[in-house]
Formats: sequence, structure tokens, C-alpha cells
Amino acid sequence: MTDTATSTRPETHKPTAADARGQRKVRLGTVIADKMDKTIIVQVGTSKAHRLYRKTVRQRTKFKVHDEKNECGVGDLVRITETRPISKEKRWRLLEIVEKAK
Repeated sequence: MTDTATSTRPETHKPTAADARGQRKVRLGTVIADKMDKTIIVQVGTSKAHRLYRKTVRQRTKFKVHDEKNECGVGDLVRITETRPISKEKRWRLLEIVEKAK
């Protein structure tokens, strides 16, 4: 073996904490309930093709989301992101209110 095969190369990219945990999921949804303290329920809709018939089927998922300032109301369009477990069912937190309900 030669010295060039075993030589170490200078590290160009230092891994950070954000790289280690990976990209967090971000979703866009509508607030359907805001009765709890610092918690909202957000409904996120996705469309996917049926496996056999290839018809587009709408799928809806509800997430319990942490709203620290209690600023969301029913009907608001919000952006949420995945986070560490905050309670038994809350694993998402509010990023921003995209559009307030009219």
C-alpha cells in the first residue's frame, strides 16, 4: 500500500446537531379546534392514488399541535413542524400562521 491511499483528507463539512437529527417534517393545515390551553388540533389533507383503481383519494389526518401563545383560531391556515414529544399526544408545534380565518 502506498502512503496516498492511507492519508487522511481534510474534513470540509463538520456535522452539526441539525444534521444528526435530520430534516423535520413540515405540514400545512387548517385549525379545526382551539378549546384546549396551548393546544390546537390541525387537520392536514393529502391526496394519493388508490393502489388498485388509481382514483385520487383524499386522506385527512389530525395532529395535536403546541401553540405557546394561544394565538390561533378555528379556520386559520397554519404551518406546523415535527418536534420532540411535548405530551402524550403532542409531537408537533406551530411554526407560523399563514392566513387568519375571515
